Amino acid sequence: MATVVVAMSGGVDSSLTAALLIEQGHEVIGINMRLHGSSNAEEEQNYSLNKSCCSIVELEDARRVCQQIDVPFYAMNFEKEFRQSVIEYFVKEYQRGRTPNPCIACNAFLKFRFLLDKALALGADYLATGHYARNVFDPNTQQYKLLRAVDASKDQSYVLYMLTQKQLSRILFPLGEYTKTQTRQMAAQRGLATAAKPESQDICFVAGGDYRDYIKSRLSEGATTPGPIINLSGEVIGQHNGLPNYTIGQRKGIGIYASKPTYVLKVVKESNTLVVGDDRDLFQREFEVENVNWINGEWSEQPVPATVKIRYKAREASGTVQLLDSVTRKARLMLDSPQRAITPGQAAVFYQGDEVLGGGVIC
Repeated sequence: MATVVVAMSGGVDSSLTAALLIEQGHEVIGINMRLHGSSNAEEEQNYSLNKSCCSIVELEDARRVCQQIDVPFYAMNFEKEFRQSVIEYFVKEYQRGRTPNPCIACNAFLKFRFLLDKALALGADYLATGHYARNVFDPNTQQYKLLRAVDASKDQSYVLYMLTQKQLSRILFPLGEYTKTQTRQMAAQRGLATAAKPESQDICFVAGGDYRDYIKSRLSEGATTPGPIINLSGEVIGQHNGLPNYTIGQRKGIGIYASKPTYVLKVVKESNTLVVGDDRDLFQREFEVENVNWINGEWSEQPVPATVKIRYKAREASGTVQLLDSVTRKARLMLDSPQRAITPGQAAVFYQGDEVLGGGVIC
C-alpha cells in the first residue's frame, strides 16, 4: 500500500481518481490548490460563479468528495507561485508577440513541481491527478513512458510533454485507461457529488471574460501601443490597436477592410508591426522549438522520425526532429507536409505511435 496525494480540483476526474486509488488499497490524501483568488467578496462571487478550477465552489466540492470517501483534505495556497509561474508568464508571452498555453505552464510548475514536492515532503509516495494519459514503466529499458490516453477525444498527453523520468516515477494517472463516459458512469455508481458536474472550458484566471482585456489591464503603459499593419509586400494597409490583441491565424477583429479574407501571419514586436496576408501564406513546413524536453532524457544527434502536434487540438503531422543544441535545448522540426498557423509560444509535441517523446515551445 502506498500513500498518494491526489490533486483535487473539485471536478469529476480528480474525484474518481481519489476513489479508485482507495479501492486499490492506497492511503489517499486530497489536496486542493488555491491558485487564484480575488481581492473582495463581490469579485470572489463572480469568480466562483464562473466555475473556475480554483474557485471557492470548486474547493468546497473537493472537500465534499473527500468527506464522502473518508480521506483527509487540505487546501493549500499556491497563489504566489501561480502568479509568478503562470499569470506573469502568460502576460509576458503576449507582450513578446507570442501565444502561450497557460495550462502547460500550470502543469510544469504548479502541479508537477510545487505540488509534487509538497506531496513528497508530506511523506507521500506518489502524486495522482485526473489527467487522461498513461504512465507505463518499461522493464526492458528501465524507463517510464508517457502514453496517450485510451480515450482519444480526452487525451491530455500533449500538456504533459515536459515531464521527466524522475517525475514520472512519482506520478499516477488512474484515468488513462478509461473514457470520459466511463469516468462519469463510475463516479455516479459510487455516488460521488461531482459525477454530473460540467467541465470548465475557460482559462481559469480569466473565467468568463476576454483574455485581451485581462492582459491589457496587467501590461505597463505603452505595451499595447498601436502600430502599422502591413502586407507581405511591405505596404501599410491599416493600424493595429496593440500586438497583444492578435495571434497567428486570426481573421476576425484585425481592423482592416479587405476585398478578400485576410489573416494574421506574423507579430513583430521589434517594430510593433502586424503582418497580414492570405490563408495560403499561413502554411509552412520548417520551424524551430526551444526549451525542448526529451522524456527519456536522451538527446539523439540523428534526426528522429515523429508525428508532431503544433497545438492541443491540431491533427498530427509526420516529420523529423533534429537536435540543434543540447545546451540551449533547441531543435528544428521538418514536416512532410505544410501545416497551418504554426504559432510562436504554443507547444510542439513529438509522438511515436502512442508514446510521447517530448516537446518544446515554438519560437
